[in-house]
Amino acid sequence: MKQASIGVIGAGAWGTALAQMLASDGSNVLLWALEADLVAAINRDHRNDIYLPSAKLSPSIRATGDLAELAALDIVLVVTPAQHLGRVLRDLPCFPRDIVLCSKGIEAGSGRMMHDIAQELAPGSDIAVLSGPTFAHEVAEGLPTAVTLSCGGGLEQWDRLAPFIAKPTFRPYYSDDLVGAEVGGAVKNVLAIACGVVDGLKLGQNARAALISRGYMEMVRFGEALGAKRDTLAGLCGLGDLVLTCSSTSSRNFSLGKALGEGQQAEELMRDRRTVAEGAHTAPVLLRLSKDLDVDMPIVEAVCRLLEGGDAADVAQHMLNRPLKAEGADI
Repeated sequence: MKQASIGVIGAGAWGTALAQMLASDGSNVLLWALEADLVAAINRDHRNDIYLPSAKLSPSIRATGDLAELAALDIVLVVTPAQHLGRVLRDLPCFPRDIVLCSKGIEAGSGRMMHDIAQELAPGSDIAVLSGPTFAHEVAEGLPTAVTLSCGGGLEQWDRLAPFIAKPTFRPYYSDDLVGAEVGGAVKNVLAIACGVVDGLKLGQNARAALISRGYMEMVRFGEALGAKRDTLAGLCGLGDLVLTCSSTSSRNFSLGKALGEGQQAEELMRDRRTVAEGAHTAPVLLRLSKDLDVDMPIVEAVCRLLEGGDAADVAQHMLNRPLKAEGADI
């Protein structure tokens, strides 16, 4: 089998971890970084002390600041923040055969999913979505991880991608549901903020479990309204990712919510963060889309109120005072 050329666009924690995973068997991986000093540090020291300081990177990873080098590859994983995906793709001079989207979010201005943006800007490429319960530092350490790899090009694309993405401790599962894979990744970020608030307010484990369960139903209602498959949302990229990110301060979104629950202000927290808590950008557009679709998402609405400066204790009390109803009701 011909060795495919593989690259990763985005040298944040997740992009660097994916490059490390892809290079774990000695494969050559090209990693694009925006910062020139970071490119130099990765190539010289095999480290990314800015975003993933815990990892000693494989020498088969080479960093570059030239997007044109990535465009010439067979497979490119795009791991830029969701709000910058369109700009990065527009800067590519041409497109590889396979583009694997690893960013989780919804474009704030347009309300579009990542695969919609990629399909418009790279109509000649097959688009896939990689999503699931993944903390970057664990993937970089080679700890066992399973993800959904949803292939818009169907089984033919899966047959091209899986042999190069799968590693002994990194196991992809096939799907053809791009919408479901993206909805799970986007919505769970917002729900993780809510779970962090529960932790910050010290409301207990019962409350967090209830919020995860009710939040999952919001995810399902929203996803099905967009055409996602319920089975997809019950899998790794939906429920699996939700459970992980709603349970640990290793999640940037959970950490943001925890700080909000402890009384800090969203504006100050977002200004001081080097890494992106994508759920803060996704929440307002998700709420807007849910209203357009007539989908009830009270937890998402509560997160939006918090991000607008609402008091965490007051928002939690409002949620507890919602009208009683049947568990499966959509009202």
